[in-house]
Amino acid sequence: MNRPIATAEQDDKRARIGLYCGLAAYTVWGILPIYFKALAAVPPLLIVAHRIVWSMLALAMLVALLKGWPALGAALRNRKTLMTLALTATLIAVNWLLYVYAINNGHILAGSLGYYFNPLANILLGRFFLSERLSKRQWTAVAIAAAGVAVLATGALDTLWLSLTLCISFATYGLLRKQVAVDSLSGLTIETMILAPLAIAYLIFQGAKGVAIFGADQGDAVLLLASGIISTVPLLLFTEAARRLPLATVGMLQFIAPTIQFLLAVFWYGEAVTTAHAFAFAAIWVAVGLYMSGMIARRRFRN
Repeated sequence: MNRPIATAEQDDKRARIGLYCGLAAYTVWGILPIYFKALAAVPPLLIVAHRIVWSMLALAMLVALLKGWPALGAALRNRKTLMTLALTATLIAVNWLLYVYAINNGHILAGSLGYYFNPLANILLGRFFLSERLSKRQWTAVAIAAAGVAVLATGALDTLWLSLTLCISFATYGLLRKQVAVDSLSGLTIETMILAPLAIAYLIFQGAKGVAIFGADQGDAVLLLASGIISTVPLLLFTEAARRLPLATVGMLQFIAPTIQFLLAVFWYGEAVTTAHAFAFAAIWVAVGLYMSGMIARRRFRN
């Protein structure tokens, strides 16, 4: 039986907005290595501390602009929501730290591999924790992508721990954020509020030790101050996409970011590319095309 036309249109609109948010988020994340490479002289923990502090300021301004204080207050009064967001805050902090470490230590490909793993993790989490269903065509796409990633992993065993930790931390973050009953802005604001005291304390401590907490020059300072917006915008877009789309679809979209990172690593920063990289790249994008065609076919059949 077909669904009412109004309901189908609402679902399609919701999915389209989620798709646009996901595309925008992953495109921004794909080019972030350029930003972090410009801060190569600044220790990763210092960069993450700045990201948290200035994200807090940017989010507070956004909440005030959008008059989001009532929603934020309601979320803060919910004990279960707070406990979940404390866990997601920890996961995103670990992910940020390892990601910056990977980029600034010449491991952009290892970082991109972690985010190549992530879509497969999202699809499995969506299937087994959220009962999301895939068509035979989409399962075939997952198998092709998994084969490509497996080949890629065999050529990067020395940094596999880094890739897997990036994958697990962000995939779990996405699953929990999809399940917690809070809007994107309030949720991210609370996560940042949880992390901010630690970040501020760390910056004060480092400053007291004589560390140049704003980097070596004015350029570093500007980039660190801008880290709030650079961190907040794609994460807000991602959480909105995660709320509106099946986790499996979010997973397949996520191949965009590591592919851009892969291209930057090879053609911009001169990291070595192997036959395994070429095979994985081709397999993953065949899988993305197959998966998306399956999603379109399912939607046409449903309507």
